Amino acid sequence: MSIEKIVEQALQDGYLTPAMEAEVGRICDTASELSIEEYMALDRLMGALLTGEVVAVPRKQFINVMEELVLTEAISRVAAFESTSNRTLDLGDIAAYALNRLPPLYATTEEGANYQRSRAKEELQSLISQQVNEAIARNLDRPDFFPERQVISKTASEGDVLSQVSSLLQTYAPRFEAEGSR
Repeated sequence: MSIEKIVEQALQDGYLTPAMEAEVGRICDTASELSIEEYMALDRLMGALLTGEVVAVPRKQFINVMEELVLTEAISRVAAFESTSNRTLDLGDIAAYALNRLPPLYATTEEGANYQRSRAKEELQSLISQQVNEAIARNLDRPDFFPERQVISKTASEGDVLSQVSSLLQTYAPRFEAEGSR
């Protein structure tokens, strides 16, 4: 894949995956000289990364190749869906749903990752597609939540979490304590 196509895909999807980043790096390392178009594409990508239009998915010391494959599939499907619909889908929820139903494929070296990728593409691609499709269907059937909902903070102290849970219970079950104490 060319730098221009990778940048175009990243701009379209809003994400730069580790695989895309590695491919750009490989092209830059092996090319004796980049064309004007390639430099312009890299400039567009850098600008998009700086403005947040494109988000770089972080690289790890070890990778679960299944995450990469599911994320690539989910980005493709979500982008296709959102281009023909006025609804937006939660990419994180879709990827998490599918990943929870697929086997992990961890690797610590590039050779191991390549092996896991080829193995997964041969043996698991249809299952990956099926789980991403199911995740999208579930995401579409999800009820609309109240806009004032808040995630329970991970950095909150135990007392803060308890007060948040208590507040949630008071909001959604206001008569629970009154009826339970009788």
